[in-house]
Amino acid sequence: MAGRFVVYGPGAVGGVIAGGLAAAGHDVALVARGDHLLALQTGGLTLHHHGGTDTHRLHAVEDPADLDLTADDVVILAMKTQHTEAAIEVLARTAPPELAVVCAQNGVTNERLALRRFANVYGVAVLLPGTHLDPGVVVGLGRPMLGVLDVGRYPTGVDPTAELVAAALTDANFRSAADPAIMRHKYAKLRLNTGNAIDAAAGMAARRSEIGRLAAAEALEVFAAAGIDVATRDEVAARRDGFETADVPGHERAGSSSWQSLARGGGSIEADYLNGEIVLLGRLHGVPTPVNEALQRLANRLAADGVAPGSMTLGEVEALVPRP
Repeated sequence: MAGRFVVYGPGAVGGVIAGGLAAAGHDVALVARGDHLLALQTGGLTLHHHGGTDTHRLHAVEDPADLDLTADDVVILAMKTQHTEAAIEVLARTAPPELAVVCAQNGVTNERLALRRFANVYGVAVLLPGTHLDPGVVVGLGRPMLGVLDVGRYPTGVDPTAELVAAALTDANFRSAADPAIMRHKYAKLRLNTGNAIDAAAGMAARRSEIGRLAAAEALEVFAAAGIDVATRDEVAARRDGFETADVPGHERAGSSSWQSLARGGGSIEADYLNGEIVLLGRLHGVPTPVNEALQRLANRLAADGVAPGSMTLGEVEALVPRP
């Protein structure tokens, strides 16, 4: 049994995970910052979901050093990738090197960053529709369970910790299994996440456009060139069978995680590790990726300029993206 689950970055994904674990009776602590941290410390973590609304009074700190972490704890990273390296650096100052670090994040870079400092690193293929726009509040939009969160040791394998985490997540109203090849599903999710920049710019419907199809096609092309094994569409469909995203009454769904980054402001977005990962692989393996390059630049510009999400039309986005 884990000593505690420490959710580092309790936003749309991490906050729903923390709320689910706490509701199931697990010992949960949080590492957060800014107004969100203050709200967590004063009013608790409020989770709206299809079963109702729960508020959990959890120990929340800014610095993980204040938690006196032990080798029995499990730290779940749930911040955006652009913040992971700094978080890992802070964590490594005081955490035991054998600590289990679980990356419940989009992209495929986080596990490598964590493995530089910690030997026991795990990946989670995240299918968890959630929203975090207000301090102290998260919304879980999945039903009948909160999300699908399979977990495996990085780079491959399953061990007792992976099984423990999967069991705890299952107990907390997630569908979760220990998967010895978890990165196959994380790369499949990365293909889908190439559309995040599109909906951040022009809304959810825009990501189903031809630009979205081209961005995803570039991803599959670079994966093949790099020899990366990716879960098939049928495997992805089977994983989410019986699971759906639906608005919680009073809480309409926002856009993707990138859309929410623009909505909260802050000047950063995860495009360098979504579209930018495709661009990187393309450059390493000689595959042109003009669509993802354009989307990466667009998302970064929108974040730097403080532009509100959905401010562009699809036509305006298309005008910035080279067509084959």
